[in-house]
Amino acid sequence: MVERKATTTERLTVGQALVQFLAVQHVERDGIEQPFFGGAVGIFGHGNVAGLGQALLQYRKDFRLYQARHEQGGVHMATGYAKMRNRLGALAVSTSIGPGASNMVTGAATATVNHLPVLCLPSDTFATRRSGAVLQQQEYAYSGDLTSNDSFRAVSAFFDRVSRPEQLPSALLEAMRVLTSPAQVGAVTLALPQDVQAEAFDFPTRLFRPRTWYVPRARADVAALRRAAQVIAAAQRPVIIAGGGVIYSEASAALDAFARSTGIPVGVTQAGKASLPFDHPQMVNALGASGSQYANKLANEADVVIGIGTRYTDFTTASNTLFRNPDVQFVNLNVAEIDAYKEAGLALVGDAKVTLEELTELLSEYSVPAGYRAEAEQAAADWRGEVDRIVEVTGGPTLSQAEVMGIVNAQADQRSVVVNAAGSMPGDLHRLWRPGTPKGYDLEYGNSCMGYEIAGALGAKMGDPSRDVYCFIGDGTYLMAHQELLTAVQEHLKLTVLVVDNQGYGSIAALSESRGSQGFACRFEYRGADGQLSGDRLPVDLAANAASYGATVFEASTAEELRQALAKSAEVENTVVIYVKVDEQGRFGGSGAWWDVPVPQVATEESTIAAHAEYEREAASQGLYL
Repeated sequence: MVERKATTTERLTVGQALVQFLAVQHVERDGIEQPFFGGAVGIFGHGNVAGLGQALLQYRKDFRLYQARHEQGGVHMATGYAKMRNRLGALAVSTSIGPGASNMVTGAATATVNHLPVLCLPSDTFATRRSGAVLQQQEYAYSGDLTSNDSFRAVSAFFDRVSRPEQLPSALLEAMRVLTSPAQVGAVTLALPQDVQAEAFDFPTRLFRPRTWYVPRARADVAALRRAAQVIAAAQRPVIIAGGGVIYSEASAALDAFARSTGIPVGVTQAGKASLPFDHPQMVNALGASGSQYANKLANEADVVIGIGTRYTDFTTASNTLFRNPDVQFVNLNVAEIDAYKEAGLALVGDAKVTLEELTELLSEYSVPAGYRAEAEQAAADWRGEVDRIVEVTGGPTLSQAEVMGIVNAQADQRSVVVNAAGSMPGDLHRLWRPGTPKGYDLEYGNSCMGYEIAGALGAKMGDPSRDVYCFIGDGTYLMAHQELLTAVQEHLKLTVLVVDNQGYGSIAALSESRGSQGFACRFEYRGADGQLSGDRLPVDLAANAASYGATVFEASTAEELRQALAKSAEVENTVVIYVKVDEQGRFGGSGAWWDVPVPQVATEESTIAAHAEYEREAASQGLYL
């Protein structure tokens, strides 16, 4: 950084002070120290171009700026980065006032839902009020201090508005406390009035000294550990649910030791998918509404469910229908108290890694019954065989989505990362993908945010440039947010993007059909002579769009063409887009679990009436876990 004089204060603008502070923040866990911020992502406009933008210009050699093409995409880049860094690294995201700022709200929600550190720095209205609410005329008759930026309050782990320079130090320190908190972490929003950004103040130089934030590994209460060990030791058919907390606490080795020692099968959520190797003997793999019938059958009959780093989302619990044993008990290990107490479970509030190690010691004499261990290991092996069957290329006229995934997975190496977020692909990837390492699988499914894919993949690549990153994105999602392809090309950060075209919103079309709504308005079609969306399919050239950004584009319609495209892409240093059409009806068997999507109680459509009758039958199995 800039050489400092031996003074106690330094006169800087708020924007300059903020950038200098961020540049010297470090984080340490397990004795490993590293810079916390990898730079900033920004789009300049009215509100930040001459404030924070000037500061980023002034200190550009010490704090890198990445351009984004959409404000939401900028936050998604930061989210992907934080995932790859196991929450031990973050990016700041700066935007202009008004719509530029409010475009970030969805991204902030996605980061907070996934408990990932992202620093949002939206510009705000003039603190002096000498000028009007320029470019965001959200004025309220009942409040003079409310702006559109207050919408961030609902989606942030911490929110503050810096209305005076003197407020900046405390705001920054609180921001860092939350960003580095294992339990409270999420998006942090510091709203920055545009006049305050440019205002000068004599800041104490102590604020700009390098500071290290120590990330603790909290240990669970000893008495709670003993109670948990007693519950597990009495179990005959226990099941582990491994969530994202296993990945972020780097607890895979501890989980491996615990599972091997006890013989307890491990099912995984989307966030916890890569907790154990795909072929681990206790790994029954994907569980829940997007899981497999093999893992879900074990969960149906479990007498003890051990949730590790999971929030028991609706998908994981199959809308509270998955755990059918009337006497089932829950033991929940989570760093966040709010999640540890879910399902009225016995709560172990602590870090997954160290708590699992301590639990393994307490259960050193315990193993599941031999018959149950053999049953679980056979279920794991049977599912691996089923995956081989599903992804095998059958030679049909059009590739299925599963076949495409199998071909790409075979091409990827052990350190490759796959990124996806929404539609039908998360369910398929959850069941079919074989990740090589704990960081090899990045599925944003906490917020199921369409548009995360390309920007999140870019963030993952920024977080670890040594890894190959494969991004799966459907044609419907691609049309929502593809702009960050240009950023990837600009930064020479190679992505391999698979644009999988199933002719519209294929996932919702299938869901709509299954719920009696006939796939209405889910395909991309012209308006027909009958006045409905019933005409020919729209001729959209997504490959040409990708090429216009400077990406290297290949098209594939057969298995051999896809393999050749992947082989060619491996030789290209530029970002690659592979466009492949798939069979829009090409689906494979279900999970054996239910997902609650209410169907109208009254209707005139016969399809809806029939779907409601089925809904009533399925909903009858829902229960409250007490």
